[in-house]
Amino acid sequence: MHQSTSTTGGRIVSIASGLRGRHLPRRLLQLYIGLALYGASSALLVRAGLGLEPWGVLHQGLAERTGLTIGVVSIAVGAVVLLLWIPIRQRPGLGTVSNVFVVGIAMDGTLAVVPDAHGLALRIPLLAAGIVLNGVATGLYISARFGPGPRDGLMTGLHRLRGRSIRLVRTAIEVAVVATGFLLGGTAGAGTVVYALSIGPLAQLFLRVFAIPAAGGGSTVVAGSSPERAILRS
Repeated sequence: MHQSTSTTGGRIVSIASGLRGRHLPRRLLQLYIGLALYGASSALLVRAGLGLEPWGVLHQGLAERTGLTIGVVSIAVGAVVLLLWIPIRQRPGLGTVSNVFVVGIAMDGTLAVVPDAHGLALRIPLLAAGIVLNGVATGLYISARFGPGPRDGLMTGLHRLRGRSIRLVRTAIEVAVVATGFLLGGTAGAGTVVYALSIGPLAQLFLRVFAIPAAGGGSTVVAGSSPERAILRS
């Protein structure tokens, strides 16, 4: 009982600690704009129909099987992944909790207003726009330093516990996610490969563009890793 109380208190402190500092208004703005744009970018990839980001393949596959919208599935999967933080002793930040809900809501909202694209002349530019916007969104919300997304935290938590490299852990998770999503009916294709090759450099670029100095030289990221290494939500 004492340990549970301590853990809960640590999570509250973790979230509260992110709500201090002279850059707070800008950080909050970056966080929520970034998360909203992330959901919108994922929706553009769906409409392009050339392949989704790894977790998007899983979300789409589950949506096909359950009849739920892909945004609702994204929220549900994010919540389940967040529960997996408990045994690996990860502590969420405001950005972590916000990530679960904002991305899914923004994704469904964008899908409601953006129609399907027909023909490669429309689908390829839509894919490119989705990938670039995803990089912008990643730079915005990670630079806000309110904690990683649920999927990022799972990756960095397993890295910390197992001692494996971030690259190896992330690759293993995403290969499993893509394979499962594809078997469920998700769209994995050329766009998935282009996304995988492009998102790292894009995210690194926009992390520098949107970087906010940490008050007192500290950081509010709670993944035990720098923002640059906590990429990506996927």
